[in-house]
Amino acid sequence: MKYQRPPGPRDRRFGFSIVGEMRRRYLDFWQETHRSHGDAVYMRLMGRDLYAFAHPSLIREVLVEKAKSFVRYERFIEVHAQLHGRSVLIAEGEEWRQQRRLLQPSFSNKQFDLYAGQIVEAARESLERLPTEVPLDFEHAMNMLTIDVVLRTMFGSRVEHDTAEIEKAVRWWSQISFSEMAMPMTLPDWLPLPGKAKKRWAMAVLNDFITSQIRRRRAEGAKQDDFLGTLLALPADEGADGQGSDRLARDQSMAVFLAGHSTTATSLCWAAWALAKHADVRERVLREIDEVLGQRAPTFADMARLPYVDQVVKETLRLYSPATGVIARRATEDVQIGEWLVPKGSLVSILSFVVHRDERWFPDPLRFDPERFNAEASEQMTRGSYFPFGLGPRVCMGNNLASMEIKMALALLLQRYSLSPAPGQGEPGLLMHTTMRPAGGMQLVLSKRAGRPDLQLATPVGTHAPSGRCPVHTAPGP
Repeated sequence: MKYQRPPGPRDRRFGFSIVGEMRRRYLDFWQETHRSHGDAVYMRLMGRDLYAFAHPSLIREVLVEKAKSFVRYERFIEVHAQLHGRSVLIAEGEEWRQQRRLLQPSFSNKQFDLYAGQIVEAARESLERLPTEVPLDFEHAMNMLTIDVVLRTMFGSRVEHDTAEIEKAVRWWSQISFSEMAMPMTLPDWLPLPGKAKKRWAMAVLNDFITSQIRRRRAEGAKQDDFLGTLLALPADEGADGQGSDRLARDQSMAVFLAGHSTTATSLCWAAWALAKHADVRERVLREIDEVLGQRAPTFADMARLPYVDQVVKETLRLYSPATGVIARRATEDVQIGEWLVPKGSLVSILSFVVHRDERWFPDPLRFDPERFNAEASEQMTRGSYFPFGLGPRVCMGNNLASMEIKMALALLLQRYSLSPAPGQGEPGLLMHTTMRPAGGMQLVLSKRAGRPDLQLATPVGTHAPSGRCPVHTAPGP
């Protein structure tokens, strides 16, 4: 059977030139490719057929309506499995369904008011340590904050490790893993090649961090009803492949730590930049926060009373999607997508970055405009045009928790400080690793808001005041 293929770039060097261009300028390459060739693009890369779709209807076909005809691209999974093991981010089929059922209670909205205090406590302590009236490495500050949040919500503990070392290891792993995903295979880590020593160090730091939490909990002996406690309480044969509970706990904990910490920290960084840059948006956010919260810390119930803050977060996730390049699938059978027949074995790539910055769905797409997400505009939004957390059955199960964490941290930040770009800080470039980071970092200046005494933690009705131990199953989600 002869397949009619969409237009796309051609490369006489078996696709190696295209791959090299992707690695050098990933985001620009894909924007220019879709601009030149349309919503459906075909290219032949190193012996594999690749189809890239950028129209909302085609994206919904792949991720929602015909999701059963695809699995995630094995090369990406192979790279991530070096740290994730057999986690929910790696597994497929019945193994994935079993793991998702196991983890789903940890991300239930019914639990949010119980662990919101943990997020507030961690964020407040981190924010109170920030220097004022001097340039601040804001990306680093948000990484430190979200690491503390993960420790409290996932492991029920406070910071004991060198979090600066952990943050450095996450950054290196993000850079190295993104580079490896563009290559057809991973060379042995013992080879004396550039980057291999950094990779070994980063993996060792992160493995020690996660496994030490498990050893600590085992040594304590007492059963705790939190995320890690739930995993450790499973029988040794739990899981589709019979892995023991310590291995299961290690793999799932690594996955939710890396997925939840990095994307949330990056989103907080971009949201703060948008507010520092756009005074009109910042002033409206401040008015809403002051009217709703006054000088008390936010609770989960307050999130519904901060609609403009919610719009700001959604617009941040549109313009600066943190994990824009990770949706890659392989067709397990011949499947019709729009007018194109995608053959079995073909790869499919979808980038939220391209769709989120398409003027057909978001007029004047480079303008930061939270009004795109007011109630009326949201109802008219084209289905499939906005998917910062993915779509369909593999949508990130921690999307609501991540959004809530960003909103609470922003509220606490803006209750205390006004934001402005540091002297000499221009518009940050976009650096694509496994998350979309500000190229060259981001320097902001924080100034204490006048007349803002220390804020008081509010204890929601029917919950307990936050402590060093989370009372329910919680974790930032994959």
